Amino acid sequence: MKNLFDLTGRVAIVTGASSGLGVDFAKALANQGANLALIARREDKLKEVQKEIEKLGVTCRYYVCDVMKTDQIQDTVERVEKDFGRIDILVNNAGLGLVDAAEKTTDEMWRTMVDTNLNGVYFFAREVGKVMLKQKYGRIINIGSIHSVVSMKEMPVTAYCATKGGVLTLTKALASEWAKEGITVNAIGPGYFALGMAEGVVADPEFAKIIEFMCPMGRPGRSGELDTTVLYLASDASTYITGQMIIVDGGWTSI
Repeated sequence: MKNLFDLTGRVAIVTGASSGLGVDFAKALANQGANLALIARREDKLKEVQKEIEKLGVTCRYYVCDVMKTDQIQDTVERVEKDFGRIDILVNNAGLGLVDAAEKTTDEMWRTMVDTNLNGVYFFAREVGKVMLKQKYGRIINIGSIHSVVSMKEMPVTAYCATKGGVLTLTKALASEWAKEGITVNAIGPGYFALGMAEGVVADPEFAKIIEFMCPMGRPGRSGELDTTVLYLASDASTYITGQMIIVDGGWTSI
């Protein structure tokens, strides 16, 4: 049977690729033959991930870039296109999970969250979209959250919900604009995974009780459990799907 997830020769950008889910996404794409452009702020971590990816037999380069700075985004996308010749896939994964009560959230915290989780997603999609429009081909995958669609009374996540809700609607809007241009724009809404910025939260015994109660599967997500979702949306197995969010949460949002 044909490998529907085959990405041999494709070029993929993964933002927030220095740790957590970003590393999982990059490895999943590389395992199916995609060449990788890794984006993050921490060069030392990027170097480590690059070495891991190169062991999978694909070309991998890293680019230091702050997604809150549009000039850096523009420069990075130009460099990736020059280095690889094209850009086929964008996984818009970079994000922050700062939390505080709504009445205590500072202007700085709010703006940092919006700049990282929403503006960064838009500006990367905008710049990569210009390349994909020339190609008449592209797969954009924005990383939202279960908090794109629900809040949580056990934790003050107002700013986070606002940004991730914005990612969902942004995904739908970009998808509708570019649907006839060979570009699909979709999103993934992970639940709580014991990786990256959520690792410390998930490890907290009190929050573990919340997960056990709120999630029908009674546990956080594990490394690798988003692989097939990102591959599905990145590959030609999903050519008639656009403007959608696939929620991967162990059933959390089903109740």
